[in-house]
Amino acid sequence: MWSRLKRLFRSIFGGMIERAEDPELILQQVIRDMREKVPQMQANVTQVMATEKLLQKEVAMYEREIVDLDAKVKAAIKQGRDDFARTYITALQEKQTALERSKTQLESAHVAAEQAKKFLENYILQVKKKTSEAQQLVNEARAAKMQEQLSQTMASFQVGDDAGSFQDMRDKIQRRSAAAEARMELATGGVESQIQDIERESLNIQVEDTLAAYKRQLGLGAEKAESIPAPPMVGAESGEKSLGPAEKSKALE
Repeated sequence: MWSRLKRLFRSIFGGMIERAEDPELILQQVIRDMREKVPQMQANVTQVMATEKLLQKEVAMYEREIVDLDAKVKAAIKQGRDDFARTYITALQEKQTALERSKTQLESAHVAAEQAKKFLENYILQVKKKTSEAQQLVNEARAAKMQEQLSQTMASFQVGDDAGSFQDMRDKIQRRSAAAEARMELATGGVESQIQDIERESLNIQVEDTLAAYKRQLGLGAEKAESIPAPPMVGAESGEKSLGPAEKSKALE
């Protein structure tokens, strides 16, 4: 039970940390941390080099003192002062021992200083390399963030829904067009349409008959005169004279 709770809390807080982590901020902090270590390492290398310099001065001092004591030993012996010579010899031996110890320390300090300088140079190169890589990752993180924002913006336009609306409207228009064509076919193929066709044909026949009558009156198309009656005459062109108003009144008297 406890292990399940631990796993649950780890998943919850792990997810929160994962969402809260900003790659750009973390990489920038890593770069700052690496750069801040450079001055500290430079200080350590400087201290090692200073120790080497001090040992060099100490060795040089012991060498001068040994030369001086050696001269004093020789001078005391020449003067027959063996007691002074013994004292100088004892001091000379102590300085020689100290010189050997300082030389050993100087060699170790020199090796340490060279290693420290080399390590510092390598670290600075690594810092420059890691800084360049981190900056590239920061740029990639920014590009990824921009792409994510762009995808969210594009998703907010709901392009898919609009495309579905266009398709729905297209289908609706096509259904309306098909229904109109069906109604047109029904209208042109029904009884009323047939009646209209008959009436239109009858009108055409009347027009043709009237045209034939006019032609017969004008002496054209005599072969059709027997079957087509002549149209009524109008005005002065008829065989009988039309009566005016005065003549009509006389006739009535």
